[in-house]
Order: sequence, then structure tokens, then C-alpha cells
Amino acid sequence: MVVLASLFFMKAMPLDMPRAEAYLVTEPSGKMRLEDRYDELDIWTSHAVLGRWLDDSGRLFTVARLHEVAPEKTSSLTRSKYASETVTPDKKEFGVRDLAISKLSPFPLPEKPHSPRMPIRGFKEVLYFHGTNTTSVVAAFLPEENPYWYLAVWDILPEDDFEAALENFEEKFLGEWDEIVKRDLRSERKVVAPPKKNRKKRIVLSEKELLRRDAALSVTNYPSWNVTDAREFIILDNLKKDSSFVSTLTNELGLMRAKYAETVPSPIDGSNVLAVARIFRTRGEYLDALEVNDVEGMEWSAAYWSSKRRELVAYLPDEGAAKLLKTIRHEAFHQYLAYASSMIPASPWFNEGYAQYFEEGPDGPSFVDPCDLAEMADTNLPAIFMMDYDEFYAGTDMERRLKYRLALSVAYFIEKGAPEIAREPFKNLKRDYMNSLLKNRDMRKATSDAFGSTENFKRFIAEWKKFWQAM
Repeated sequence: MVVLASLFFMKAMPLDMPRAEAYLVTEPSGKMRLEDRYDELDIWTSHAVLGRWLDDSGRLFTVARLHEVAPEKTSSLTRSKYASETVTPDKKEFGVRDLAISKLSPFPLPEKPHSPRMPIRGFKEVLYFHGTNTTSVVAAFLPEENPYWYLAVWDILPEDDFEAALENFEEKFLGEWDEIVKRDLRSERKVVAPPKKNRKKRIVLSEKELLRRDAALSVTNYPSWNVTDAREFIILDNLKKDSSFVSTLTNELGLMRAKYAETVPSPIDGSNVLAVARIFRTRGEYLDALEVNDVEGMEWSAAYWSSKRRELVAYLPDEGAAKLLKTIRHEAFHQYLAYASSMIPASPWFNEGYAQYFEEGPDGPSFVDPCDLAEMADTNLPAIFMMDYDEFYAGTDMERRLKYRLALSVAYFIEKGAPEIAREPFKNLKRDYMNSLLKNRDMRKATSDAFGSTENFKRFIAEWKKFWQAM
């Protein structure tokens, strides 16, 4: 879409990943796995839309390819089930085409489409669906020697002249379509329509490989974006070509994910999990992604884990890579634990404690300031273990920093603390916590089950206090 971007638009808008809903599945063999299910329309939209661009005045341009039949009534399903059931439409199925257009149009479709006043070269047919509405140009078109209908939606401003916009659309967009479609047909989005009688006979990839493909496709038509593919993760970025950050991040994520799994093992089979990371070049793009992902209160941040979209999102700050790597190690642990717990929320003492622990690298911090920690053993510390996230994040900045510090001190103590912690009754504390969380879906009960008894909990507090007193 190089020509399109250069003619109309200043800013590429990376496509959203569909929102996922987690299900914990136990197979007859006893093996547990996470099964992500999606709204069928959400998946269809993510496949149909080739790209979105925004100009400086806020005009949004969207281009889609209608190569899969849009769902009339949506259900919740896996990517694999969607891939096995989706159907490629025939270009003569006009009802199917109009259904797809109605899903992407910003307003209800008119009863009949309009044709251009003059035929446009390179197209078998061009149809306008704006009716009497003059807020958007909505056009479907069937290029010559192409099996699919395409759709363009151009949202214009109230002060724009609609007739002039139509003329501009035909001259600058449709007039350059030959170059645009060549790029599209070279991309991995190319789908060869099967014979009509065998429409549903498709080779279906695993959930992991379907997610890998769809993550890459979300930036396929943006020349400034790059894809770095590894075994257990995929990185999308629009950083400068000479940036070494992605190479560094690729090595880091490989090391860190292995260390997360070693330190906090999960009974869930994670072989089908793929971690997605999206790295923006600018803070403005990052803030736009916060809004798209419905993430509030993180405007100050440089990275976050979007559990709905299943991706770790970050931007490279002016101060460089070192600080961002620390933040990404933190957020990547949240990402790992979310998959390891089948998206069941883990206690903040456990989740935030270990996320901080791993900020410095796979071996954790070499030192944690012990100042005043031991004094909190009988007051602040016990309460931390039973807090949910509303309680953990509540209060003043100073109160939140104290809670984070205590959570880190617990993780540090478990991993590097007194010899007592490595023996009974705390030897399997992390394992027991994860097993209970998956079984009961209750973070507080998981904490209680991990300690086993009130006596064990008191002993843990006493050992923690003794450790920090000796520091």
C-alpha cells in the first residue's frame, strides 16, 4: 500500500488484534491447556481489513478485501474452528458482498448502490454505497483479473466538499490501484479460492501458527513495520532501520521466557502459546494504542501487557533501550503468568512481586534495600497477601510504592532467602499456588492453599522478618 499511503495519508494505523476470551480445557489424558476463543465478527474484521491510515486533519481511510464470508450471527470460537469453517465467496454472490460491506460501513447501506459517472479503467465494476450520506466515501470495487471484491471507506470532514472528495478518490486512489493490488497480491494475505464444491476443505494450522500469521498480517501492508519471528514469540516494530533494539529484545525474550517458566512452572501445557510484542517508534503511537486497547491509567508508562488483545505493547523512549528492557522484562512476566494461569488473575503479591524481581534480568536483582522491611512483618506484610488489585493499587503514591516494595521483597525472599524457604513446608509454595489458582479460580484461596495452614503462614512471616533483619 505504498502508493496509497504516500498519496493520502501521513499516519499508518496498525490493525487491532481481536479480543480473546480464555477457557481452561482439561483433556481426557488430564493435560490442561489454554483455549482462546474470539467473537467471529472480530476475527473476520481482522482478516478483511488490509490497512487504516489517518491524515493530519483526522480523516480515516480503511481498505478491506472481502475474501471471507462475513458472519450473519456471530459466535465465540477458536481461530482453528474459524479457519476450518470460513467460506470463500464467489465474486457474483452480491448478497454476500453487501453483507460484508454492511459490517464495515459507518452507516446503514442504501437500497441500491451508485455507479461512477464514467467507467474507471482497470475495474470490472465500481459501486458507491453512500446513498444520501456525505460523511464518508464508501466504495466497493472488483479489479480486473482479481477474484475478490475490495472495499474502501474514507471518512471525510464536515467542511470537505463531497463531490470533490469523490473525484479525488477516483483519481488518486482508484487511479493508482494497479500498484496497490500488486503489493496486496504479493503479500501473505493472498488466498487462492478453492473450487466451489470443496470450499470447506482447507488445511488448518495450529492455534499458535494461526496467531503467528495473523499478528504478522496486522502490519503486512505498512512498509515501515517489521516482523521478527521466533519460536515462542513474534515481535512487530516500526523502529528505525538502524535500530539494534529488536535484536537485543529477541535475545532477552528468549532468555526471560525460559527463566519465567523455570521459576514459576505451570501445569498448563504451553506448547501452543505464542507471545506477541508490538514496539512503537513514538510515544504518540503508543498512546493511541492505549486508547484502542481500552487501557486506562497507563499514560505515564513505556510498556504494558494487553490481556484482551494478547500482546505486549511498548515504545522506545528517548533515553534509549536500557530502561525499556527493564520495563519489558516486567511486563513480559505478566504476559507469561497470564498464559500460565489461563488468564485467571493471580494475586498482586505474586504477579507484581515476580514482575519486579525479573526487571534486572533472568537472575533477578543482586540487592534489595532492606531498610525498615523487617519492621513491617507484623503490620503491613500480612495484609499484602490477601489484597486484590483494587486494594493493591489503592492509596497514595507512597502507599503504592510500599506495597510494590513488599511484593518484591517476598519474591526475593522466596528465590534468594533463608535456607528454611527451600525446605518443608515451603518447598512447593509456588507449585501449590498455581495448582490452587487453576482449580479454584480464586487468588485468595490460592494464597491460603500455598501456605497450607495459619501456622505455616506465621512461620513464613517470621523467616522473612529474620532474613531482612540480617541484611
